[in-house]
Amino acid sequence: MPTLVEIVPSNPKWANDFLAAEVVLRKVLGGCVVAVEHIGSTAVPGLAAKPIIDVDVIVSGLRDIPDASAALIGAGFQPRGNRYDDDVWAFLLNRSSPRIRVYLCPPSNQTHERRMLFRNYLRQHDDVALAYSALKRRLADQFPYDGDRYTSEKSAFISEIICAAEKDMG
Repeated sequence: MPTLVEIVPSNPKWANDFLAAEVVLRKVLGGCVVAVEHIGSTAVPGLAAKPIIDVDVIVSGLRDIPDASAALIGAGFQPRGNRYDDDVWAFLLNRSSPRIRVYLCPPSNQTHERRMLFRNYLRQHDDVALAYSALKRRLADQFPYDGDRYTSEKSAFISEIICAAEKDMG
């Protein structure tokens, strides 16, 4: 059965939800963890979002992915695979609220670096965050049970912002 694309107002509790998730993830994954980053819309104060805490966990290297995956599955996370063939493996802790989606990434992973650029740019540009929020609400209304289409329709906006962020750095 298709899942509703649900966008909710920003919740200041999301920052603490991330911190609690980070503690659990560091405990479950142990010494292979290089960094744990709050990504996605819940990582941007004031931004409407799906009520899911997205987390990138950077591990020491690709060789750590199998053991880290097994540890997450053992802790109750559902494996979601490497959907985009980008060396990022997704997992979902499907509990009442908030759900937690974890992405295992090797160091210097391009997908992770793009996510960080996008998150940081939105944190620094309220007008862009507001435009992104409006886009997400419109797309959720337009594609209420088509999460893949909802996501793909955001890609041009996201790419444009990442280009702007790269120019700002350059």
